[in-house]
Amino acid sequence: MVTSSSLPYTVERMSKVDTAWLRMDSPSNLMMIMGVWILKPALHYPDVRDRLAERLLKYPRFGQRVQMDATGASWVTDTQFDISRHVRIEKLPGSSKKHPMPALQARLAELAMQPLDMRHPLWEYRLIEHFDGGSALIVRIHHCIADGLALISVIQSMVDGGLEPPKRSPKPAPLHGLEAAEEWMSHSLIEPLTVAAVKALEAAGDGAAQAFEAVGDPRNVLEKWLALGLSKSKEGSSEAARLAYQVLRDGAALALMTDDSPTRLKGQPGQAKRVAWCQPIALDEVRAVGKALHCSINDVLLACVAGAIGQYLKSHGDAVMGKEIRAMVPVNLRPMTQAYKLGNKFGLAPVVLPIGLDNPIERVFEVRKRMSELKGSMQPLLAFALLAVAGILVKPVQDAMLSLFSKKTTAVMTNVPGPREKLTFCGATLEQALFWVPQSGSVGLGVSILSYGGGVQFGIISDTTLCPDPQAIIDQFEPEFEKLKLLTLMLPWGEE
Repeated sequence: MVTSSSLPYTVERMSKVDTAWLRMDSPSNLMMIMGVWILKPALHYPDVRDRLAERLLKYPRFGQRVQMDATGASWVTDTQFDISRHVRIEKLPGSSKKHPMPALQARLAELAMQPLDMRHPLWEYRLIEHFDGGSALIVRIHHCIADGLALISVIQSMVDGGLEPPKRSPKPAPLHGLEAAEEWMSHSLIEPLTVAAVKALEAAGDGAAQAFEAVGDPRNVLEKWLALGLSKSKEGSSEAARLAYQVLRDGAALALMTDDSPTRLKGQPGQAKRVAWCQPIALDEVRAVGKALHCSINDVLLACVAGAIGQYLKSHGDAVMGKEIRAMVPVNLRPMTQAYKLGNKFGLAPVVLPIGLDNPIERVFEVRKRMSELKGSMQPLLAFALLAVAGILVKPVQDAMLSLFSKKTTAVMTNVPGPREKLTFCGATLEQALFWVPQSGSVGLGVSILSYGGGVQFGIISDTTLCPDPQAIIDQFEPEFEKLKLLTLMLPWGEE
């Protein structure tokens, strides 16, 4: 059994972005990534505990607790670490052998509102040894530890035959074309812009925080931050100066986002959650529809999400014609060769979903158009930099800055590509993998899309005040995709 005596003592300063995520917890929304694996045949607790101890603790972060101080936080080795505290046996009350899923969904909803213990590393696994002819393994990890892409890399090291995390970064392949330009913008413009703003604020100390606090309107905070970074970038690079207009344009777009359409899904959330999911949709079918319509898989899936939410609102008697909702979609900002590194390195792209378009073909083309417009945008990079700045401010000011996003957003939505083949864990086949993204501020709806083992699965976590029955949205995903598939087949192929 792994205890504190087997962990080397380390202290590491937490990044500004990870600090921002750490401090984003609220009574309505905890910043936890939560998931569940459904495996067959059944697992045994000692095997699971030993496997997680063996594989997870090769990443030092899983043996470290958070230590807060006046200027931020640090990762410190937990001298009281005990693996049995983080890997537990879970019993499902009221579980039926014929219908076990409702009990699992209810328990996940409860755990979504239970904070992790700050005295120890911010993660845990709970094993339900006997579930639906196999086992279920629940995981909760605080977002300050890692983002979704990094955790996919961790998962791949946990499964049977998984590779150990690299001890050093492999030499990256040379970049070309647009990818090289985006990498250059990130390192030559956005990083100096962020570093300049962060250093200036740190140097100013409490005076900077008080100044930001006095500003009141978070948009003015963003303007001040942009001014700091742009003045620095103009000093160092003519290329950066030429890109200043784009930075200002996309920064202004973030700061001046209009409110999305008012619906029953927006408002002040309560302090209870519901979770739901659907059976997988065949990934090959999604890919075929996308290819036929010259759209990406992501375009097709987002169009189905928009259709499902529109149908849910209409079923409650709400008018949706012409309405749109904004979803914040994470955008990876790290090279794939660095995916094994923990921490958060992603931006946020505001995607406006046309829930009022009833025609599935028209809807997917509109989504494609909007996603294409975002591809050349620097908004995800700017959102990442904004989080870095937020991480050094006092929490009330950070909350005010980040409310800029949550007040103008209905949902957080993420699409994570998982392994194409089914994995095994401790000899059992991982039949289904589900996860739910956290929401921040007043956002009450989280939509997760995961491709795994040849299928695509949708999951929703919702606030019970704003959306008491997320299963009613989930149940619309497959019908929306079937309508889109049918209409795609009916198109007049071969004609101009």
